[in-house]
Formats: sequence, structure tokens, C-alpha cells
Amino acid sequence: MTVADTIVPNITANIAADLPFKTIDANLILYITAIIIVAYVLTYLLSFILIRVSERIGWYRTSVTMIIPLLKIVIYTVSLYYIIIASIEPSLTQLVAFSGLFGAAIGFGLKDLFADLVGGVVIIFEKPYQIGDIVTIGSQYGEVKDIGLRSTRIRTPADELVSVPNFTIFNQPVSSGNAGDLAMMIVIDLFIHPESDADTAVKILKETLVTSKYVIVSKKYPYTVLVEDFPFYKRVRAKGYVNDLRQEFEFKSEVTRRALAEFRRSGIRPPAFAPWSDNTTVQPDRGH
Repeated sequence: MTVADTIVPNITANIAADLPFKTIDANLILYITAIIIVAYVLTYLLSFILIRVSERIGWYRTSVTMIIPLLKIVIYTVSLYYIIIASIEPSLTQLVAFSGLFGAAIGFGLKDLFADLVGGVVIIFEKPYQIGDIVTIGSQYGEVKDIGLRSTRIRTPADELVSVPNFTIFNQPVSSGNAGDLAMMIVIDLFIHPESDADTAVKILKETLVTSKYVIVSKKYPYTVLVEDFPFYKRVRAKGYVNDLRQEFEFKSEVTRRALAEFRRSGIRPPAFAPWSDNTTVQPDRGH
């Protein structure tokens, strides 16, 4: 135990003892309970309304949902203020001193919780990702469904809801596939035999990509198809934007299925073995 671990709580306890706490009675308990219930219900209702609105406006969905975590901070902060005022009647000097030392004292015992709270504030204001983004946080990949004060909830492709502590942004790589946009680039890798006609494969994959019902093609959202030659196979890689990030897997599946069918009709053969099973070859990207 350090000196700070002993001194800070003692000083805080002394200041707390000098504060004019109000008498705890049934009315005070009911008042504080009412504040907590109102804060919870208000947060829930506003979040529900904003999510419903965001689903109806399409392209600006992610912009609207990012109001939700900011509202949570405001509502919870105001609620905490009213609870403190209802419980004690401190002078300004006492309140400032007590708040600083009490926060420091709590921080020694609940460092992880405070790291999550700080992480939540950083996420809300710096926006490394937003609600509705497709992200990879550490080993977790999926759509951000909610950003709370303590954790971020992600819906994975397996339809699992995973809670990731907010402090993870400080020690884990974080990537956003769409950075607040509704459209998202998707990478599709197909592999062909090294003796197959790569030009024909590129033409087929391009045609399949641009005619997909899920794709968006414009100056802002370009597409490309690339070929890379490896010792025992060729990789044909398509890069294009899906018009709604939630259709990521439908887009990849449709383009892959149609392109492979056309490959077969055109006599383009697959490689003799799965490229990713050979440790001596370059591993294909995941495409996220």
C-alpha cells in the first residue's frame, strides 16, 4: 500500500465528515429513486426514438445515432448533480475540494471503471467509431449497436452481442470499415489456376461487381479489379462499395457466386489447391 492510498481516503473522509448532509428520510430516498428512474426511462425513450428515426432516414443513419451517447452523458451528469444537491448542502469550496479528493480516492479502487468512463468520453468526442459503424476492436468484428459509458456493444456476423470495455481503445487496435458513412468498401478475393486467362477473369469480375444490386459506383465510390500472380495461383481481387454496410455479406456472396459460375462457363479453372492452406504462399486478406 502506498502513502497516497492511505492519505487520500483519510483526507476525503475528513472533508466528507464536515459536509452538511441532509437527514436521510423516506422523502429523500423516494426523491433520489425518482431521479434515477426518470434518468433511466428518459435515456431509454430518447435512444429508442432516435434509433427508430435513424432507421427511416437511411443515408444519415449513423449521424443521428451518435447523438445517443452524448445524451446519456448529459442526462446522467444532470441526474448526479440533483442527487448530490438533494443529499448535501455544501459551500462551493467544500464541494470543489470534496469532488476532487473523492474522485481521486474512488479512482484508486475503481481504476478500471474510470478508465472505461474516460474511454467512453473519448469515443463520443473523438469518434474513432460511431453507432452503426462496422468495426474491428481487437479480435471482435461487427456492427456497433450502442456506445455506453462503460462499454461498447457490437453485433457480430454470428448475431452475437459482444460488450467491449471502452478502455480497450487505449491498448487495442481499432479500425472502422466505413468511418460514419453508410457505404463501405468490400474486398472480394477469387483465386484461379495460374494458366487460366486472367484478362477474362478480370472482365467477368468487373461486370459482376458493377451489376450487383448491392453496389454503389460513383466518383466518390470507385471500384477496381486487380490481379496478382503467385507461384501456384493467381488472385483476382475486386474492391467496391456496398450501398448499405449491413448488406456486406449479401454483396460478397452474390458477386462471388455469379463470378464463379461465369468462370466455369468460360473455362477458367480454380487453383489445384486452396491457396490459404499452403504455408509457403502469401495469405489472402480477410477483406474487411
